[in-house]
Amino acid sequence: MENSHGKNLSFLLLGTLFVSTSGVLGKYIALPAEAIIFCRAILATIFIFIFCKIKKIDLKIKSRADFISFIISGFFMTAHWVTYFIALKLSNVALGMLSIYTFPVITAFLEPFFSKQKLNPVHVFLAVIVLIGVYILVPDFSLENDHLKGILFGIFSAFCYALRNLTIKKHVKEYDGSMLMLHQMVVVAVLLIPTLFFSDFTNLQSQIPLLILVALLTTSIGHTMMVHSLKHFSVATASIISSVQPIFGIIIAYLFVNEIPSFNTFIGGGLILSTVIIESIRSKK
Repeated sequence: MENSHGKNLSFLLLGTLFVSTSGVLGKYIALPAEAIIFCRAILATIFIFIFCKIKKIDLKIKSRADFISFIISGFFMTAHWVTYFIALKLSNVALGMLSIYTFPVITAFLEPFFSKQKLNPVHVFLAVIVLIGVYILVPDFSLENDHLKGILFGIFSAFCYALRNLTIKKHVKEYDGSMLMLHQMVVVAVLLIPTLFFSDFTNLQSQIPLLILVALLTTSIGHTMMVHSLKHFSVATASIISSVQPIFGIIIAYLFVNEIPSFNTFIGGGLILSTVIIESIRSKK
């Protein structure tokens, strides 16, 4: 059992590492947020579809209720991604990624409405620690400050991400994780078709290598692994453990684009990371 837990935890953390590449890629792809997400969804659809065909994964949706649920989940995923990338553009990789990790707080409070689980006092405590960490990250509480705007967009993105995870959780035992991600990518792509008419795709050709990376590493591999992990962890537990993502993101940003985090980022990030360690140990039970 312990080995199984370790394997599942490693799988979740590896998926989190891949998803962490979204910070650097989202910040530095020279396209508007909605254009990046549209291209990302199209490319990810192709990659995941090929994988599903090779693995002979059943892609059929079993009921109309599931079909509607997939659309709702895809809508939340679209809103989450677009607002997250706006947050990255307004602030920086560290603040953008750390602000989105208010979503464990939101998940902990919302999960009892989506399942039979009761509100766990420990999750509330850990959620408060995450909130304190985010508070420390905020440089200046002024709406004229782009960093604060980025953090607010990040928090709204977190709310959408929590709702997406909670709506898709009920399907993970009945459907393959890759199949769920494929249908989500189709919904995202369809919802963002209007971007073809109003967004700026001038730099598209030069940005294709980075778009392929964000579609393959971050989305097709990372997000699929994280959806798969919901078979073994509650949404709240998976959310809190994956709060290590901003730490990975900050390290990646430092190594590849020399973005040096501030002292407050270290303190706030340290608090967020502490919740990951605590929940990783607790989730063994």
